[in-house]
Amino acid sequence: MQLDIEFLRQHYAAMSDEELREINREDLVEAARRIYDDEIEGRKASVPAPVRRSSGPKDEEVELDWLDDAAEAYSNYVTRGRDSYSAEVAQARDVLEAAGIPAHMELYEEPGAEGEQRFRWRVLVPGRLIHRATSVLDRDIFNAEFEAQWKAHLEMLSDEELRVMEPQYAFCGLYDRLERIDRAYDEELQRRGLEE
Repeated sequence: MQLDIEFLRQHYAAMSDEELREINREDLVEAARRIYDDEIEGRKASVPAPVRRSSGPKDEEVELDWLDDAAEAYSNYVTRGRDSYSAEVAQARDVLEAAGIPAHMELYEEPGAEGEQRFRWRVLVPGRLIHRATSVLDRDIFNAEFEAQWKAHLEMLSDEELRVMEPQYAFCGLYDRLERIDRAYDEELQRRGLEE
């Protein structure tokens, strides 16, 4: 099968940074590796440098060996200026560290409209742990918020509407995603001969 170079370029360009980092370069054929490397290099040139690396509100420098391959698990824009600190970001970092996932806070400056400065705290984790990290954040922080919204929605429904509002139909995409995750994992175990 011949590789469609232009399609692959567009495909990589459309991916988020996190999705691109999830690709194992070693699994790619040589032509795909070149396109992948070009996309990575192009993004490095357009990504602003961090203002500072910090584990918290202090200005201490922290160098971690996994930062070059880090992925963003959570971020929050700062609204009170460069030196303000986001409690939500600290909570995300603490939740990840409590789950045994190395986490690091970093303040980024992003280009804004005509002289406007925008700062964003980011929580970074080792790239290989991004799926686990985002799932831990969902479980320990965001799912409770979602549950409260879902309960409020259900309370607004009539008895008749509630009877037909079954979760597997209301969230068919989520149920499908879980099935696909399990299937893909099982298939990869089989492909590698690791199934029990």
